[in-house]
Amino acid sequence: MDIVYAILGLIILVLAGDMLVRGAVNVSLRLGVPALIVSLTIVAVGTSAPELLVSVEAVLDGVPGIAVGNVVGSNVANVLLVLGLPAMLVGFDLSRNETRSNYYQMIAGTALFAGLAYLGPILWFHGLLLLAVYAGFMLHAILTARNQRRASVAQLDPVLELDEVDLGAPWWKIMGFLFLGVVGLPLGASILVESSTAVARQFGVSETVIGLTLVALGTSLPELATTLAAALRKEADVALGNVLGSNMANLLGIVGAASLFGAVPVAPAIVHYDMLVMIGAALILGPFIVLRSNITRLWGVIFTALYLAYIASVLS
Repeated sequence: MDIVYAILGLIILVLAGDMLVRGAVNVSLRLGVPALIVSLTIVAVGTSAPELLVSVEAVLDGVPGIAVGNVVGSNVANVLLVLGLPAMLVGFDLSRNETRSNYYQMIAGTALFAGLAYLGPILWFHGLLLLAVYAGFMLHAILTARNQRRASVAQLDPVLELDEVDLGAPWWKIMGFLFLGVVGLPLGASILVESSTAVARQFGVSETVIGLTLVALGTSLPELATTLAAALRKEADVALGNVLGSNMANLLGIVGAASLFGAVPVAPAIVHYDMLVMIGAALILGPFIVLRSNITRLWGVIFTALYLAYIASVLS
C-alpha cells in the first residue's frame, strides 16, 4: 500500500503543479506581465514547486536525505531525461538559442551549492545566501527579458503558444487552478514523503536513494511535460530556459528555503558521487549551448541512456 500511496502522491503533485503553473501564467498575462518574463520566472519556478514542497516536508519530517536527493536527482533528470526524451523524438535546433547567459548562471549556482555542500550541513544562513543569489538571478532574468521584449515582440510568441495559456479563461477558472495547485501541492508532498520513507525502510533502501530516484523522477514530470510541449513546437529556447531555470530554482531557491526549516546535511555518498554526476550533466550542455550545436535524436538517445545508467548505479 505504501507504493500505491507513493504513486498517488506523485499523481497529485504533477496535477497540482500543472494547475499552479496554469493559474499563475494566466494571472500574470492578465495583469500585463510580459509573456517572456513569465517563461523565465513563473513557469520555471512553478514546475519546481513539487520539489520545493517535497524538500520542505522532508526536512520537517526529519528525513533531509529525501530533500537533498530530490534536488540533486531532479537536476540530473532535468538535463539527461527531460531534454533527452524530447530530443529523441524531434531533436533541438540550437542555431538561434539565446540561453548562454542563463547557462552560465546555472553553472555559477551549481558551483555555489556544491561548495556549501562540501563544507558541511547547509544551515539557515547558508539558505539566506542561496536565496539572495537566486533573487539576483531572477532580477537579471526579468531585466534581460524586458530588454528583449522591447527589441522584438516576436520573442513572446513561444510562451503564448504553451498549453498553460488560455487568454479567454474566466477569472473563476483561473482562481480555481491556483486554489487546486496551492492545496494539492502540500497534500501530494506529504503523501509522497511519508509513503516513500516507509517504502525505503521496508526494502532496506536509504531515504537518500529514494529521493534520488523515485521522488526526483516524479517531481521532474512537470519539467518533462513543459519541455516536451516546447520541443514539439520547435521552441528550443523555451525548453532550455525551463530546464536551466528549474535547475537554478532547485539548487538555490528550494535548498535555500528548506534550510530555513532545519539543517540540511548532505550525505557523503551524494557529495562524492551524485553531486559529481549532477555537475557532469550540467557541463555536458555547455558545448551545445555555447557553440549552438543541435541536440540531435542521437544525442537524445545518449542523454537518456546516461540517465538510465545513473539510476541503475544508484539502485545497485
